[in-house]
Amino acid sequence: MLSHMKTLFYGTLLIILIGFGGFMYRNAVERSSQPIACPMDAKKCPDGTEVARIGLSCTFSACQPPNVTLPDVGISYAIPEGFVLTTLSDGASVVEYEMPGQTPEEPSGIVVRRYAIPASSTALATIQQTAIGGASGEPVPATLFSSSIIDGRRFTVVSIERFEGVITTSYYLARGTDVLRFDAIDRGTDWTNPQLDISTLPAHKALVKLLGGLQGI
Repeated sequence: MLSHMKTLFYGTLLIILIGFGGFMYRNAVERSSQPIACPMDAKKCPDGTEVARIGLSCTFSACQPPNVTLPDVGISYAIPEGFVLTTLSDGASVVEYEMPGQTPEEPSGIVVRRYAIPASSTALATIQQTAIGGASGEPVPATLFSSSIIDGRRFTVVSIERFEGVITTSYYLARGTDVLRFDAIDRGTDWTNPQLDISTLPAHKALVKLLGGLQGI
C-alpha cells in the first residue's frame, strides 16, 4: 500500500512538473513573438529634431541630414543651411564647408580642426601654438584671447585674421587629450570698419549656431 502511494505521489509530481515546464516553454515562445515595447523617450538631434527608439535593441534611429557625425572626432552637429562640403586645406583639418559669396572668390567658410595635446604640454599652450595670424604668420598674442560660453561649454575665442576683406575667427574647445578648433571665415567684408560687428557676418553666425547644437563632447 505504501509503495503504491509513493508511486502515485511521484507520478502526480512528474505530471505537474511536465505541465509547468510546458507552460513556461509556451509562454517563452509566445513572448518571443510579441513586439518589444521600447521606452517612449526620444533623442534630440543637433538641429533640434527628435528620433525614437527602434528595432529589437531599442536603439535610437539615426539623425537625418543636415545632422552629421564625425566618428573619429566623436562629435555630432548640424551643417548650417547653405554650406556644402569642400576639400581639406591642411593636415589638421577634419572637415571644411563653404557657402557661396557675392563673387566666386568670396565664399564664407567653416573649418573644423583637431590638435592633439602633447603629453608634456597643456591645452592653452596648444591653442597658443596653433593660433597663427593669417597675415603675419606669427602666433596671436594670448592677451587678445577671449572666451565665450555656448550651450554651457566654454570656448577660447581668437581673432586669427582681419586683412584684405577676410575675417577669420576661431573658437577653441579643449578636451582631455586634444583641442578642437572651429573657424568662421568671412570674405568680402568691410574689414577696415572699426564699428563692424563680426557676430553678424554669415559664417560667424552659422558657426555659433552649429556650436550651439554640438553633441558628443
